[in-house]
Amino acid sequence: MPERTDFEALAANLLKAELKRKGVTYSALVEKLASIGVDEKEANIRNKLSRGKFTAAFLLQCLSAIGTNTLHLDL
Repeated sequence: MPERTDFEALAANLLKAELKRKGVTYSALVEKLASIGVDEKEANIRNKLSRGKFTAAFLLQCLSAIGTNTLHLDL
């Protein structure tokens, strides 16, 4: 199985940091995603974030659901 790339780790850490900063748990994220029409299970979210394997669309859905309008990236 391939190793996580630096960009996969960056994406996962970015999303985890935004969740932490906004005080959103994985279970709350499930509810927030459902409110915008995205059906996800808490276990699936946990797995995606620990593997760092998710689409850009999923990242944007999560950021939208938690109300993130601006990101600062240090690449």
